[in-house]
Amino acid sequence: MTSSNSDRTAARPQPPKPTYAVVSNPDPDGAGVSLAVLFSGRSQTKPGHRLGPKVFDHYLIHYVESGRGTYATEGHEYALGAGDSFFIFPGALVSYAADEREPWQYRWIAFKGEDAGRLVRAAGVAPEAPTAVAGDAARAGRWFERVMKTFRDKDAGANLRANGCLLQLLAAYADARRAAEAAPGTGAGDAGGDGPGAALTRQAIHYMTAQYAEPITIELMAESLGYNRAYLSRVFRERTGVTPVAFLVRLRLDRARRLLRERLELTVEQVASSVGFADALYFSKQFKRAYGQSPSQYRQSLKKF
Repeated sequence: MTSSNSDRTAARPQPPKPTYAVVSNPDPDGAGVSLAVLFSGRSQTKPGHRLGPKVFDHYLIHYVESGRGTYATEGHEYALGAGDSFFIFPGALVSYAADEREPWQYRWIAFKGEDAGRLVRAAGVAPEAPTAVAGDAARAGRWFERVMKTFRDKDAGANLRANGCLLQLLAAYADARRAAEAAPGTGAGDAGGDGPGAALTRQAIHYMTAQYAEPITIELMAESLGYNRAYLSRVFRERTGVTPVAFLVRLRLDRARRLLRERLELTVEQVASSVGFADALYFSKQFKRAYGQSPSQYRQSLKKF
């Protein structure tokens, strides 16, 4: 005896009902310039629900409560599930999509401010490593919920409470990353089972991400981090597949491409200088080698769209 199509449809698990809720800061002007939480929300997405590609002008942290999805940024795609978080950086071109069968439910917090970038880096997150986990997933979810609640209640101390929740959340990410690095074989990207090596690589990435526009050298970075240059270069290449010099050049080129796209008033020479290239001709050669066209040609190609 065979089952009918209606029987099979009835037996198939149905996706959760889509929901969406967001609460904004009741007093955004009182949040200050150093750190300001803008809004917080929660959503159960539809199967295959997609956002982007798009650019935001503030930071966003998404925390996945259940289900699965993918996040794409800086030319990389990350498959994420319950307990994972992904960070969106201002000006980055990003897209993210829910799984077709297990669409994710996530929470988010949006924030900005002069201290925002430094605090995100302190949590161990960078544009080249935009995902994170918190050691206690349930506790992490509560920080998101508390931000929503304090904005709903419109308390006089809403700004301070929201900032406090955000700082606690970032500290949880930092603690979880340090714990992973201290446990051999458990750190993200720790293929060789060498926790200190993974930590050194992240330190180098964070150093270059923060100071790429400065006239830094690998020698200066090694000295600043307290390591021998040859050792740092060897460990970095083993972990990433590229040398620190190649990583720094590509980082600068990625930032240059963004400036060429978003700051049309800047000349090619000004763009080169803004991202750490002292020689505009060298910058143009490296740009063409990486992207197949000169900076001027790339900018011209944008006018077609």
